[in-house]
Amino acid sequence: MLAVTGVMLVIDAGLTLAWQEPFSALLAARKQSGLDGALVRVEQSFPRPDPAVGAGERRDVRGVAARYRRSLLTGGALGRIELPTLDRKFVVVEGTDTASLRKGPGRYPDTGMPGEGRTVAVAGHRTTYLAPFRSVDRLRRRDRIVLRVPYGQFVYRVERTRIVDPSDTWVVDDVGYERLVLTACHPLYSAKQRIVVFARLEDRPEARSR
Repeated sequence: MLAVTGVMLVIDAGLTLAWQEPFSALLAARKQSGLDGALVRVEQSFPRPDPAVGAGERRDVRGVAARYRRSLLTGGALGRIELPTLDRKFVVVEGTDTASLRKGPGRYPDTGMPGEGRTVAVAGHRTTYLAPFRSVDRLRRRDRIVLRVPYGQFVYRVERTRIVDPSDTWVVDDVGYERLVLTACHPLYSAKQRIVVFARLEDRPEARSR
């Protein structure tokens, strides 16, 4: 039994180094599946925008976003994030507490929602619980990041990446325009610093109304 346990520990360590921690990945994958089903039900409650509405007659995206934000529960499904150049997509949850981040990337509750014209900040793990942000260091300027929420789709373009200290909370401050901020521990297997990706909103779609 000791030999088998030793072999399993070695395999676990090898998989974590090469990919991610496998046991937490399986747990998070199950939770992501449940969140996806819950999010589909929420999306179905939002009617699509009237195709006849012109660009000059867009609905109040900020109002819809604010109402949706107030309806969210910690740990619940919020929307989806897609990183096309990394071939990654996940359900985003509300909250950055330990339990929420075990389900997937989570929105900082004190930051904005897509469409509100503020900073939208999302945190994620790099080596455990599906490691959604493991390879964010590979994002380059102008790479697309897509946030899909029940009331619309929002496309952001990467502007820059910075390495900061955990105490540098300024990275999630509002800056006068809508941007997306992704944060994760840095370097891999360490929480000594944070890697932060800054992206600016490119497209602002029509909102879906309740």
